[in-house]
Amino acid sequence: MQLSDSRDISADRDTVFAALLSPEVLQQCVPGCQELTGTPEDGFEATVVQKVGPVKATFKGQVTLSNMNAPESLTLSGEGKGGAAGFAKGGADVRLEQIDGGTRLHYEVEAKVGGKLAQLGSRIIDGFAKKMADQFFENFANAVEGPKAEDDADEGPEDQPKQGWFKRLTS
Repeated sequence: MQLSDSRDISADRDTVFAALLSPEVLQQCVPGCQELTGTPEDGFEATVVQKVGPVKATFKGQVTLSNMNAPESLTLSGEGKGGAAGFAKGGADVRLEQIDGGTRLHYEVEAKVGGKLAQLGSRIIDGFAKKMADQFFENFANAVEGPKAEDDADEGPEDQPKQGWFKRLTS
């Protein structure tokens, strides 16, 4: 399964690139991520809980960063094992382009699954993978730039983590 898209983020390229290297930002952005530890140099270890169709699994895996060309591009690669549910592996080539008012983040994602997950069929898997990629990059944009104005009225309980903290931290 392959997909590509782009997203405009209201922050400069250096800030966006730094956020892609931050374990705190990545943990906040990966849907279902329970734990993420490590460094960009050594890679990250992650625990992610996801439900795909009728199959719910806890994936334990590793994410590595390669082809780093700061602040222009990098490759994220990951592989996780979900026990009886099977495995998932994939990667994203990310390219950052400076635009008026911020950065355009381009991504190309490729993902593969095996085991019980693969038996669900490509329509379910492809839809799930697109939803996960969209959620990740939406969460990422919110972490870097803060929520859009129309989202401010919909904020939930005060115990939820503040959005846009990474941009404020690096400003």
